[in-house]
Amino acid sequence: MSKRSPKSVEEKLEAVLSHLEKGQSLSQLSRRFDVAISTLERWIRRYQSDGEDGLVESRTWKKYTSELKQAAVEDYLSGQRGLNTICQKYGISSKSVLVRWIKEYTSGKEIKATSKGLSRMKQGRKTSFEERVEIVNFTIAHEKDYQAAMEKYGVSYQQVYSWVKKFEKQGSQGLVDRRGKGLESKPNLTTEEELQLKIKQLEERNRYLEAEVGLLKKLEEIKRRNQR
Repeated sequence: MSKRSPKSVEEKLEAVLSHLEKGQSLSQLSRRFDVAISTLERWIRRYQSDGEDGLVESRTWKKYTSELKQAAVEDYLSGQRGLNTICQKYGISSKSVLVRWIKEYTSGKEIKATSKGLSRMKQGRKTSFEERVEIVNFTIAHEKDYQAAMEKYGVSYQQVYSWVKKFEKQGSQGLVDRRGKGLESKPNLTTEEELQLKIKQLEERNRYLEAEVGLLKKLEEIKRRNQR
């Protein structure tokens, strides 16, 4: 099963500047760099917000105050700006993070600060190979929303980050826990099993997109009512 290789800061910068300074379209750059358009949009937002430093992928849980989260959600619901613009304005890591906040807000849940320090982060836990595969599939399908995966599966941010990086470099074999074991313990996935793994990832991505589209339709209706 083919994998998209992780991109260096230099490659990300080249892609961003090709769009901002040379006017190349996102669809062209998506094919050229073999990344999703949503990934390119995320790089551009981070570059415009933090410069080249924003293209260095963080290994830590990004902290957001409850005030920032509420301001971003209300700004979007006002109908004046789109998801990409809001993410850039408030320094939000991805659209999926903002959509999650909006979903919580519109369902009546209290918006709380994401974190008050690294000491508050979840501790890692022991997981099976099958769990790690499922967690990685979920994370990639949700635009690498490490925080959402951490909260959904009860693992640490660092675990999710590490598994995704290993999967991108080595495929499913990178998710094998070899501590205290020999190479013979490495599971041998068949071509059919690898294909099923890819299908599950695509199915998860489709579920995410369908949920996002449904939420955005609901939010458009809310914005129209607010503007009357």
